[in-house]
Amino acid sequence: MSIKRFIILLGFLGLYFSCATNPFTGKKTMALVSNDSLFPSAFQQYNQFLTENKVLTGTKDSEMIKRVGERIAIASERWLNANGYQGYLNDYKWEYNLVDDQTVNAWCMPSGKIVFYTGILEVAQNETAVAVIMGHEVAHALANHGQQRMSAAYVQQGLALAGNIAIQDEQTRNIFNQSYGIGSNVLGMLPFSRAHETEADKIGLILTALAGYNPDEGAELWKRMAAKGGGQAPPEFLSTHPANETRIKELQQLAPKAKEEAAKFGITSFRPLSPL
Repeated sequence: MSIKRFIILLGFLGLYFSCATNPFTGKKTMALVSNDSLFPSAFQQYNQFLTENKVLTGTKDSEMIKRVGERIAIASERWLNANGYQGYLNDYKWEYNLVDDQTVNAWCMPSGKIVFYTGILEVAQNETAVAVIMGHEVAHALANHGQQRMSAAYVQQGLALAGNIAIQDEQTRNIFNQSYGIGSNVLGMLPFSRAHETEADKIGLILTALAGYNPDEGAELWKRMAAKGGGQAPPEFLSTHPANETRIKELQQLAPKAKEEAAKFGITSFRPLSPL
């Protein structure tokens, strides 16, 4: 067997035996990095981040972040338990912190460690929008998107290595490296990332509704996000996120479905918008 074929075979075997199941879609996903190794690293990085940034405690906004986070966590466990995934969150260590920073961002590590920046609250404007953001970020963690991105990066690097080993001619190898770098990002990694964002929007709105917040606010929030950005986004095919127009339209279509899912749990009315 040639080296090229051997490397390809190893790659397929690695992918076949390194899969996880997305509980929200039932689909198999890449898991070349286990949560057993990912979570401890996330805990360490999160704690280090907190020591290096100004964490707000005891304020109205910081308490609101924790309140919304706890409701989303309860909604997550409720949905997972009802759909046959009891114990799925056993290794999660939920923590919700507000950081004094004007960056318009929020994130959730694979282990359930969450940070909101004060800058994003100016765009959220109300607690329901915070719940939409929280649901979206938590959805990334629950669907193991971080694990999948790391796994995809390993595959990308592995295929590049295989190509460099297989191609003997230096000029051809240089052309391959240039083409592969651009092609694997535009045709592979970027669509992969956009798919994760869309999936997190769908899951996030369900969690938002299960937590008692109106998922209709998702589209309204993103209209404000788009206005904040000033329309300077790159073309969708060169972006890690769907275009604003695409996202707003999809959120409008997803909201009724999220309400239908919440109704299965007896939730048919939602908290009124509460300005920050």
